[in-house]
Amino acid sequence: MSTAEVTLDVQRVDRLGFGEAVLCADKSPAQIDEILRGVREHGVDCLLTRLVEDKLAAVLPAYRDTMDYDPVSQTAFFDHEARPAAAPQVAIVTAGTSDARPAREALRTLAFHGVGATAVFDVGVAGIWRLMDRVVEIARHPVVIAVAGMDAALPSVLGGLVPGVLIAVPTSAGYGVARGGETALFSCLASCAPGVTVCNIDNGYGAACAALRALRAAHRTGTDLGKVE
Repeated sequence: MSTAEVTLDVQRVDRLGFGEAVLCADKSPAQIDEILRGVREHGVDCLLTRLVEDKLAAVLPAYRDTMDYDPVSQTAFFDHEARPAAAPQVAIVTAGTSDARPAREALRTLAFHGVGATAVFDVGVAGIWRLMDRVVEIARHPVVIAVAGMDAALPSVLGGLVPGVLIAVPTSAGYGVARGGETALFSCLASCAPGVTVCNIDNGYGAACAALRALRAAHRTGTDLGKVE
């Protein structure tokens, strides 16, 4: 389906295993309405991200009333039939409470696709005993998403403690030289821990999609991501 401003990628789920998401941050309510009209015409569901409450209120009621909206993550499920989640395969770990929005964006993206996740919030290195109290539980998950701002030390620490796929999400939490998340991003990229994958600043959605790719690749090949020979 294509209009002057919209071209829906309705085959994405067949190619990638997960469907198209609508980034609402720079779209007008009219553009969002047009996208949702096309989504409904094709009989598919849709995940919306970066949807603030004021913009949600301006969406047509016929579309808004069928949404499952979460104001913390600023995500919405549209025409979505809940998928039963299996046992948690992903741990989403935050350094601080201030990192909750991108962490919940990751949680909601996984939930939209029926993938279970365990949330472990506010266990950053400023009180590292909090992390150590949960690290055995975290390490049981084949994929770990580490969400941290400030100096973003958490992904490096976890990178030396857990065996699974580790995805770092630097966040914009911080002030001064934190530079809106740039310092956290550079810290993650410069991590001494081997094999840390790094997403863009505040990109919980992207981290969840990386987790979905890893889990589905493992499923296709019959690989146990929790074991490394």
